[in-house]
Amino acid sequence: MLAAHLRPGDVVTVSGELGSGKTTFVRGAARALGVEGPVTSPTYTIGHRYKGRVDVSHLDLFRFQEVVSAAEWGDLEPYFDDAVVFVEWPEAGEGVLPTTRIGVRLEHGGEGRRLVTILGDADPGLRHGD
Repeated sequence: MLAAHLRPGDVVTVSGELGSGKTTFVRGAARALGVEGPVTSPTYTIGHRYKGRVDVSHLDLFRFQEVVSAAEWGDLEPYFDDAVVFVEWPEAGEGVLPTTRIGVRLEHGGEGRRLVTILGDADPGLRHGD
């Protein structure tokens, strides 16, 4: 599983259209990282921080056109401290977000299925379908 290869400081971007399963993906990864409580969409709060074996931050930049001001970045920066960070709608943070280790793209696959594409610096032992 992808989450087993993540460490504090890793940033995972999660892209896809509305309803493609971004929050569900983050919820599963958070569970694998030891988060036991509810994992919910941070669309209206921008971010959530969860305690697990490692801390997990979950950001949602849907409401941003782009993150450009120091004040906007100041709101986000603490989420990156000593945590694995998942960022939904990362396009708004291009050029500002820390280096991404892994990018995940979710797409509707028809008949209730999802297509998942994983790009980036995943562990060489991680293979498609793991």
